[in-house]
Amino acid sequence: MTDLGIKRALVIVNPASRRGAKVRDRALEAFEKAGVMCDLMVTKAPGHAAELAASNHSLYDAIFTLGGDGTLMEVLGAVAETGPPVGALAGGTANVMARTLGIPLDPRRAIPLLLAGDEARIDLGRLGNGRRFALGLGVGLDATMIELAPRGLKKRLGFFAYVIGGFRAAVPLKTFQVRLTVDGEVIERTAAAVLVTNFGAVLNDLVTFGDGIRYDDGLLNACVFSPANFWDAQRILWRLIRKDFRPTPTMLYRAGKEFRIETFPARPVQADGEILPPTPVTISVEPKLGRLLVPRKQKRA
Repeated sequence: MTDLGIKRALVIVNPASRRGAKVRDRALEAFEKAGVMCDLMVTKAPGHAAELAASNHSLYDAIFTLGGDGTLMEVLGAVAETGPPVGALAGGTANVMARTLGIPLDPRRAIPLLLAGDEARIDLGRLGNGRRFALGLGVGLDATMIELAPRGLKKRLGFFAYVIGGFRAAVPLKTFQVRLTVDGEVIERTAAAVLVTNFGAVLNDLVTFGDGIRYDDGLLNACVFSPANFWDAQRILWRLIRKDFRPTPTMLYRAGKEFRIETFPARPVQADGEILPPTPVTISVEPKLGRLLVPRKQKRA
């Protein structure tokens, strides 16, 4: 038995993810070494991870996903109202959630940490169509970055394929008109990117989106970035890295529970790294609905 009382676990593997199929034997060995009975199920198509989790969750003390952020979110969303807690094992391209929570990319190190860790209750975002997200939703630049990341390089370069996509999206910098509604307040401005984020920092705190953003406060946070040119965009990124959130015309923040994003023209949308239909999009918060396994010293973002 583990510190959290996990005796039996389900591992859902996405074989299409960058590393999922390659490291699953390491994961099974780690569970065996920890004395945890483990069953493995393999996804066959997008959405299958959610089906597997929803159909089998009552048989297990925890579910682990071995894939990317999309696989994790499918499972976390599917069992949000029923449990059990979900653990993220890095098997995808970016693995933003694992990096954000300080979960090692090697499952042989990650699994003991999660089994001896804590259970965090996190807020979830919910779209108008019922789809949920945990990390955040982006419109504009970051969605285009994911969309333009070379598919062939994702398997070979992993996270750095998104860096290439970022350069392709940022040059030339494209702006748009946005109408953002937060709890009834309407904000209109020119923007290059709009984020509705649940976590204040990502990638081992490399990038911090804003001051006081927490994943368990019952709120989501809209961040609107309005660079006038490419160099403005670089200054915004530098400020985020340095955690400099002094008032500036290029950065706007609003916390709330209900959001609507309209853009003119329509722009790409991503949620937890998955490309969705373009704007408009509506979002609401579901306070502390997600149950996530985290290393003991990394409970808060």
